[in-house]
Amino acid sequence: MRRIIIAGTNSGCGKTTVTCAIISAMSARGLKVMSFKSGCDYIDPMFHEQIIGVKSHNLDSFFCNADTLKNILHENGKSADISVIEGVMGFYDGVSGMGSAHSVSEITETPVVLVVDCKGMSDSIGAIISGFLHYKPNRIAGIIFNRLPEKLIPLAEKICQELGTEYLGRMPVHSYSIASRHLGLVTAEEIAGIKGKIHHTGELAEKNIRLDRILEISDNKFPEYRKIKVNKIGNPVIAVARDKAFCFIYRDNIELLEKMGCRIEYFSPLNDKKIPENADGIILYGGYPELHSEKLSGNVSMLESVKSAVNSGIPVIAECGGFMYLHEFTDNFSMVGVLEGKAYQTDKLQRFGYITLKSENDSLLFRTGEKIPAHEFHYWDTTNNGDSLTAEKSDGRSWKCAVCTENMYAGFPHIYFYSDIEIAERFVRKCIEYGGNK
Repeated sequence: MRRIIIAGTNSGCGKTTVTCAIISAMSARGLKVMSFKSGCDYIDPMFHEQIIGVKSHNLDSFFCNADTLKNILHENGKSADISVIEGVMGFYDGVSGMGSAHSVSEITETPVVLVVDCKGMSDSIGAIISGFLHYKPNRIAGIIFNRLPEKLIPLAEKICQELGTEYLGRMPVHSYSIASRHLGLVTAEEIAGIKGKIHHTGELAEKNIRLDRILEISDNKFPEYRKIKVNKIGNPVIAVARDKAFCFIYRDNIELLEKMGCRIEYFSPLNDKKIPENADGIILYGGYPELHSEKLSGNVSMLESVKSAVNSGIPVIAECGGFMYLHEFTDNFSMVGVLEGKAYQTDKLQRFGYITLKSENDSLLFRTGEKIPAHEFHYWDTTNNGDSLTAEKSDGRSWKCAVCTENMYAGFPHIYFYSDIEIAERFVRKCIEYGGNK
């Protein structure tokens, strides 16, 4: 199974641009490409799907054990000509060794191409590459030099030869780079002419990156693993919010629900008048509701529809932006109002990174004392964070969070169903129960 990880020395080094360029170039060759994102990111996979038209999944070694990680990669990539996995942050960055692109490469035995940003450097490039090659055992197979002037190509080739790695090409100094905002990259549909720009980066990759050699490096035997069994439970209808305001959706969460028999119906809190009439459950994922507060608040019929459904006992999962949406107010805009309090903007990052959640009571998703991995990333806060869960960081910090009842999970933490499939099963069974009692 051909597979390759495009990792970077640090956030902002250009690995997303290089990844999109390689995927675009290989797709233009007529190859069937499957993309993956190392870590818990939502936005990079949206780029892969919306702009280049390839399906994208997450591979997160903090959320998943080794067998689960290999299941997700092999099941989704086995029919592709190549699977391209984009790294997260710097190659080695994670929590206690997990969650990093390095850990994903070791678990899945996947070779790595390291992207190095060359802006403002010449010989110092060698020191950076040497550090990454020798810091700890790794599968780095070669280097792509981002923003490398043409005159420095001989130097880059010489550095690779001396350090015992391969020169796999470069992206020119003036090639297109993708913009970002406080939660990461801007979403694909926000950039004018983005498809043409990514197509151009693909053309640059075809000319400047050794794609044939990357295909050779990527051709590796897949490691053995134990297959995960997913049971069909029933066929409730799950209404999932999906629009410009609510777009942080793990494809794997949705596909796991479908494997269990659920029927997914998407709806737009921005544009639709009400939730689907046949809904047996609701999922309100995160996104950028704060950018659309006025329109969300003005869609009164949708607010009333969600409030009525939640008050009737429909099972609901509301993460981050969805959690904010259920409050009485987001800043000064009226929202659904099933949760008391106000979500408000702050001037700094409130929570960031991986956490472990410990449940303080039995609820829709959790049982008392259970622990589940999750992550938070938000600048907003609320006067009602809830106290049903205790969030714990690896450095010992902890805090209370989330509102968890027999029919609700609502909080800032994001949850990945494959970290504990039983959580998804509980949600589905509750939706079936609700549907039978309507």
